[in-house]
Amino acid sequence: MTTTTTTTAAAPAAPSAPPARRRRRGLAPGRPLPAARLLGPLLLLALWAAASAAGRLDPAAIPAPWTVLRTGVRLWTDGTLSTDVLTSLRRAAYGFALGLTAGVLLALASGLSRTGEALIDGTVQLNRAIPTLGLIPLFILWLGIGETFKIAIIAIVVYVPVYLNTHAALSGIDSRFVELAEVQGLSRYRFIRQIVIPGALPGFFVGLRLGVTGSWLGLVVLEQINATSGLGYLMFQAQNYGQTDVILVGLAIYGIFGLASDSAVRIVERRVLSWRRTLSS
Repeated sequence: MTTTTTTTAAAPAAPSAPPARRRRRGLAPGRPLPAARLLGPLLLLALWAAASAAGRLDPAAIPAPWTVLRTGVRLWTDGTLSTDVLTSLRRAAYGFALGLTAGVLLALASGLSRTGEALIDGTVQLNRAIPTLGLIPLFILWLGIGETFKIAIIAIVVYVPVYLNTHAALSGIDSRFVELAEVQGLSRYRFIRQIVIPGALPGFFVGLRLGVTGSWLGLVVLEQINATSGLGYLMFQAQNYGQTDVILVGLAIYGIFGLASDSAVRIVERRVLSWRRTLSS
């Protein structure tokens, strides 16, 4: 007798689901926050107001923000503050324009020519090693105590960082781009326009931001030396009379001007260098 064995094929097992993948955390800082650079100053202002309201600050040493605001409104209504602000803006603008022009021209002459570099770079490095504010007594003897020496000092404060960063950017241009321009037969003008300027712009904007900040830092010192108008003069007079609120008004305006000018340079930089892909963008 033959026994027939029937084998039933087992059904194939359902494929197991792949293990869930953990999302890798991005290394980039993320999207920029709207008005991010105002968060820090606003937080500082809030802490100042809270400490003043709680009586933690001596009003004679650090007046409350609302006291400083009332003082600023009063000075503006009297016409004192508006005149001093316009005077300071004019000094800063003249000195910044001269320093920016000198820094760019010297950087181009030094960065595009070995002869120019030999004649200019060492002199600028020597000037950088000398404290600019230490030149004030000498410039007073040369130019007098009027507006000329103030504008000249601001121009020196501005041109040094503009030159250094622009020259460094020019020196950092890849030599292969120069070889490519020679192979393509570019003229000197097209070489500067298509290779030199785009390569130097990132460094130029760094120097520009430092120069803008330097113009305000130099101004606040210069306007307290033999001046009869300007925000620094207003603060110096307030010091003699113990008017802390007036001093804080001047400091607040300097800070607002510095932040606004730096933000304006950032906006221009972002538009001009829109082709770059960086962490900040």
